[in-house]
Amino acid sequence: MITRGSLRFFLAGLLLLGSFRAGAQIEAGRAFGVNLSTMPVRINGVNYKTNTAFGIHFGGAINVPLEKNFTLQAKLLFTAKGSDYDLDTAQVSLSPIYLELPVYLVCHAGSENLRISILAGPYFSCGIGGYKLESTGELFNIRYGSGSDCDLKRFDIGFNLGAGVSFRGFMISAQYGFGVLNLYPLETPDSEISNQVVGISLCSLFASKK
Repeated sequence: MITRGSLRFFLAGLLLLGSFRAGAQIEAGRAFGVNLSTMPVRINGVNYKTNTAFGIHFGGAINVPLEKNFTLQAKLLFTAKGSDYDLDTAQVSLSPIYLELPVYLVCHAGSENLRISILAGPYFSCGIGGYKLESTGELFNIRYGSGSDCDLKRFDIGFNLGAGVSFRGFMISAQYGFGVLNLYPLETPDSEISNQVVGISLCSLFASKK
């Protein structure tokens, strides 16, 4: 379920993207890709085995030119992350869905038709849905918040590092993202859960018409 908090996050992202559009030579487009994610978990000092989960991401993107060979790229994405766990004798899957705002500083090298890029920057995420699959086969909606009746904290912040190739208005990139916030819903000593994602994205970026 989308809450008021996630709607405020979404609107703030739209306002940010809208403010970028006021500049010159803006490139705008769409982004789509796949995620290979894990959510390492430690509970009371015990690290549990995690398995990689597959997900997708999609949304909009813009490029704002800065100095020569540098641009600022921002995206607003729906992105599916998660992991599969072996918890003692039980197997559990978490598949959270986030509304995510990644912002990259992109450094380019090459010509206008073919460019190699290195990108880095923070991301800001808000959990808006997803499911939890328990070993019994029962499927539950993920509960966001803090406390014993919740699965994950709602908000995450992290960093992305990656590289890409641009060709005739399209950019394909690979990036590694890691969360820096503890998403474990209980204030329990030596307990932690976080997001780690390897993503591959295809982004179409074309100059806006004036």
